[in-house]
This record gives sequence, C-alpha cells and structure tokens, in this order.
Amino acid sequence: MTPTVSIGLMGTTPADVLRRLAPRVEQLGFGALWLNDVPGGDSLTGLRATAEVTGSLRLATGVIPVDRRPAASLDLSGLPPARTSLGIGSGAAAKPLGLVRDAVRALRERTSAEIVVGALGPRMRRMAAEESDGVLLNWLTPDAAGIAMRELDADAAAALRSGVRGVLYIRTIIEPAARAQLETEASKYGSFPSYAANFARLGFEAIDATIDDAEGLAAYLREPAGVDGERAPDEIVLRAITPNSTLRELESFVEHAAGWIRAD
Repeated sequence: MTPTVSIGLMGTTPADVLRRLAPRVEQLGFGALWLNDVPGGDSLTGLRATAEVTGSLRLATGVIPVDRRPAASLDLSGLPPARTSLGIGSGAAAKPLGLVRDAVRALRERTSAEIVVGALGPRMRRMAAEESDGVLLNWLTPDAAGIAMRELDADAAAALRSGVRGVLYIRTIIEPAARAQLETEASKYGSFPSYAANFARLGFEAIDATIDDAEGLAAYLREPAGVDGERAPDEIVLRAITPNSTLRELESFVEHAAGWIRAD
C-alpha cells in the first residue's frame, strides 16, 4: 500500500498563514497537517485555526513534549477527535518511558483521538506499539525506515495488537535556496547525543535522511524489495524547510510536493 503523504510545519507558523495554506493542502490531497510544538509555538492552537478552514484534513501534533506540557494540561477543545492525531514525546524527561506511557493512558481517558508516540529507541517504540495507535519516527533513510517498520509490526504482534501505524517525519526542501537551512537543521540534530548515537548505530548521517527532489520522495514511497517483513511507513510527513517560512514559500512547497507525488 502506498503511504499517505502529509505536510509538516513549525508550530510557530502564524494562524493567519495556516488559515490560508491549509485549504490548499487539503485540496491537493495531502493526508494531514502536522505541527511541531515548541515554546512560543502551541501546536494545538495552530491546529484549531486549521480545523476552522478544513473539512477532512487530519490535524496532527508532532510532537508535544509531555515533560513540559503534561497530558492533563492540554486544551483539546475545537479539535474534532475523528480527524485528530495527538503526537506526544518525552522531551527531556529523566524517566521518559513511564512518563510517556502515563500520558498515553491519561489521554485515552480524555479523547478518542488517535495517539501517536515520538520514539527514537527500541524501548520507547515497543511501549508505543503496546499502548498507542502509532509511532512517529524521525531521521531515517528509506532502508532504515523499512527495518523500523518490520520491528514495529513485530512489537505490535507480540502485544496482540493490530493496526499500529508507523509515521515518518522527513525534512524536505524544494529549492536550492533552502539548502543552508536544511543543513543547519541536520547539523543541529546530529549534535544531540541521543541522535548522534543513533546515527552512528545505523551508519548514516542526518543529512542522508532528508529529501530534496522527486526521486528522494519516491525512494520512501516504494516498498522495500525482497526483504521479508520490511515495508514502507504508513504515512510520510514532509517537514517543510524553506528559507524564511513565508506564506509564499510554503504555498510553493506544497505545490511542488504535490507535483512530486503525481510524478511517482
């Protein structure tokens, strides 16, 4: 099955930009609009603005750090549960596994929305397969994504669960003018000890897990060939990297990305 393709933006994207951009994202057939959550950029506020101007586009957070924003504190009003995906992560928690598990369970009591866990290591991915509706993966090449999906399916099967989704965030540019921003983003993540260790274990650098053309996207959309149990992610999120994150740049991004999908 061909993965759903979605768009990811910064949580600091202004509400007026979201209101103008989101209808076009929906019209072009993208599955969801994902917003990250940072200080000064409340993903839930941005998604409420998006919900007001869309009818079928999924609304997703990628991800809310529950060490900074506990599950009980989240304002879920104005977000239709049937088309909302609540992505949560551990942030900088000292004991991340228990914190995120408790947050998943707390959100289950509050909403029927899909709950997705941002997971880097195998223990968090296993917990996500046992407790949540999906795993949000990050900074993986197509080959590494296929292996991660095989492991996710095995973890879900061991927990006697089915339908646990794998979602992959991929930093993406559509023009050379955004190359510097992409390289800065890759270098930043490569400097984080947890990510650096993961890149070393997997044998590639952060910049290798990015997209800058149609063929790059096609590599993620193709099913792995001849490897038992490996498969493409259920959803690919093209995290838009542009020079200045203006409305014009983001409009151009979604139009180009839609063209890549049609060309595949």
